[in-house]
Amino acid sequence: MIKTRFAPSPTGQLHIGNIRTALFAYLYARHTGGKFILRIEDTDIERSHEDFTVALMEDMRWLGLEWDEGPDAGGGNGPYRQSERLAIYKEYAEKLVSEGRAYYCYCSEEEIEERKAKLEAEGKPPHYDGKCRHLSAAERKTLEAEGRVPVIRFWSYEEDFEFDDVVKGNVKFPKGMVGDFVILRSNGLPLYNFAVVIDDMLMEVSHVLRADEHLSNTVRQLMIYKACGVKSPVFAHMALVLGPDKKKLSKRHGATSVDEFRKMGYLPESLLNYLALLGWSSPDGREILSKDDLIKLFDLDRLSTSPAIFDPVKLDWIAKHDVINSDIERIFNLALPYIMETGLIDDAYLSDTKNRDFLKGVVQLTRGYCSRLSQIKEHIDYFLNDDFEIHPDAMAFLKKDTSAPVINAFRELILKETGDVGEEQFVKIADEISRRTGVKGKNLFMPLRAALTGRPHGPEIYFLIPVIGSERTVKRLDRALGLIG
Repeated sequence: MIKTRFAPSPTGQLHIGNIRTALFAYLYARHTGGKFILRIEDTDIERSHEDFTVALMEDMRWLGLEWDEGPDAGGGNGPYRQSERLAIYKEYAEKLVSEGRAYYCYCSEEEIEERKAKLEAEGKPPHYDGKCRHLSAAERKTLEAEGRVPVIRFWSYEEDFEFDDVVKGNVKFPKGMVGDFVILRSNGLPLYNFAVVIDDMLMEVSHVLRADEHLSNTVRQLMIYKACGVKSPVFAHMALVLGPDKKKLSKRHGATSVDEFRKMGYLPESLLNYLALLGWSSPDGREILSKDDLIKLFDLDRLSTSPAIFDPVKLDWIAKHDVINSDIERIFNLALPYIMETGLIDDAYLSDTKNRDFLKGVVQLTRGYCSRLSQIKEHIDYFLNDDFEIHPDAMAFLKKDTSAPVINAFRELILKETGDVGEEQFVKIADEISRRTGVKGKNLFMPLRAALTGRPHGPEIYFLIPVIGSERTVKRLDRALGLIG
């Protein structure tokens, strides 16, 4: 059976690059009918926090990445938190010692660094020099009497290692690339390369998908697999996710965590869809894909060897499609907390069915201009409030010499209308304004939009007027004329 895993460290918010790894591991497991494991690597005692564990699990559930084995799900190979597996690591480390593949090392950090510096000065690789490899029981007893607490160090193989990576192809590590390395600290905590092998081995992980920055770790892990007499899993080292400047994605590029995108009001399916396109492409060329589509189409042979560039514009394109095409009741309910932030409505307002239906209609009108739900609130105020703020770009249009004549003509024609002004009637009005003033195109429409909404972009004017009514339309036109003198 195919078994993949996602093994985050709970030391901060879940990064986009990490959740992309989780998504690919999840999709491959689901595509093949296998299992997806969540394992929490929390042995960094100082930096790991339970709050981050809870948060990353919430983020994964929000995205729909449910796990088959792991915290809160159980499974036959637990526990699934490394901090609860310390006895297991100790057992396997001591087993390697008994088999001659590891040994107790009593050297202090200062002694090791001093000897490494000497090797470097001699032009030799600065590896651990193996001083403690052959200590007798008496020598160990003497060192322990001095108060020295040993680490357990793996005795590296003196041979070449190679493996076939799904993304990188054949990868070779020459003999002597690494020296003897620590697998268990003196405080009983395991080192990453040791713990991850023991966990993957006991949890029967068949495929390891991870960022290619982990590639250099693989040689140590292959050595441990060999020492344990176990075949290593299939590795797929995926190219990194970079920012638009082609540097590693970081805070300087804006939002980088799942939590940030969630709070900004992106729909989970939008983020999931976009993340899938960071280093993978659909065989049929489609870019708008549901989770079910992704599960059906995903395979490792379409993973890219080139770094993926995080493009906020493309994310917004996908997100806008989803906001427009999602059920209006769902969009309305998800947008309500953001609308409430404006202070223009409260629970009492929403308790009136008429108000609620009106507001839902506003959301229906404005969602086509939004990539995320938080943007909907930016359009709410000019539906509920006639004294809205006028954005600088909109004010620039209002102050053009041609704007006052256009607004005056529109005001006069609107006052003559006895019924609703729909699209057909608005086109006739616009043609008449153009005939009277000689103004057309954006110099005609933009000042009207600015006067009625305070924004350079938004719903079509013929959608807006029936909602706010002719009386409020004229009131807003008068306000705009007053502002531009």
